[in-house]
Amino acid sequence: MEQETLIHYKTCPSCHSPELKPALNATDYTVSHKDFEIWQCGNCQLRFTQDVPDAASIGHYYRSDDYISHTDTKKGLVNNLYHLVRKQTLSDKRRLILSTTRHKQGKLLDIGAGTGAFAGHMQEHGWRVTGLEPDETARKLASDLHAIELLPAEQLYSLPAESYDAITLWHVLEHVHDLHPYLEQLAKLVKRGGRIFIAVPNYTSYDAAVYQGAWAAYDVPRHLYHFSPAAMGTLLEQHGLQLQLSQPMWYDSIYISMLSEKYRNGKGNVLKALCTGLVSNFKAFVDKSRCSSLIYVIGK
Repeated sequence: MEQETLIHYKTCPSCHSPELKPALNATDYTVSHKDFEIWQCGNCQLRFTQDVPDAASIGHYYRSDDYISHTDTKKGLVNNLYHLVRKQTLSDKRRLILSTTRHKQGKLLDIGAGTGAFAGHMQEHGWRVTGLEPDETARKLASDLHAIELLPAEQLYSLPAESYDAITLWHVLEHVHDLHPYLEQLAKLVKRGGRIFIAVPNYTSYDAAVYQGAWAAYDVPRHLYHFSPAAMGTLLEQHGLQLQLSQPMWYDSIYISMLSEKYRNGKGNVLKALCTGLVSNFKAFVDKSRCSSLIYVIGK
């Protein structure tokens, strides 16, 4: 394992407030099995992983055959279920983009495209797609599986301004070290009238409260930040971006609960996970700001 350089935050990585305190501990169940502290900002309510490896040190925490966004693995019950519902979630995302941008076709930038399932899906439906992905193996799989050529992630900052009708980050922003430059660049790249779609886990959900440090969506240290709706609103305001609406991701509560049960007891409990996920969705049906994951639809 490479020598790590760690980031210890003395102010909030979003609003820069010094009002910080530890919230809970979480374990990296995917790669290292190390424990990490999660802290919370008293001002904007962002949670973040404290003493996280910097961008140059974190790469080896992604090297796992179980990391589905880079490998497209179908190993195990949970990953098989992920693939089973993916076709439906791809269609749901496309319909959301069409309804909120009011474009049947257009230019789309998919950031953190993984193995290219969504980028390929949108390309098949007539969109002109630029996909960015930092992992070389994932880029090759995108070409092999979905016939789409993704670009290295660092090309984000060389793309032309006001070029995209839609910019999508499906569970990506929580991984980004340079948080504020990223948001600033997204604001530059989206067209007037275009929309940015950011999907992230929501630590104020019922399933997060049930599983605490074993909640799979904390995914330390790969997830640098852990958002609530309030924290996301504060972050967007700093970059002149406006939240248009938020959309629940109903399947995430089931998927995350199944992983969390496995993390908590070492073998999983499908019935218990289903129960937790369904209760979480019921509470989110009453108050969607409590959904396990949310898509934030954002404009200038």
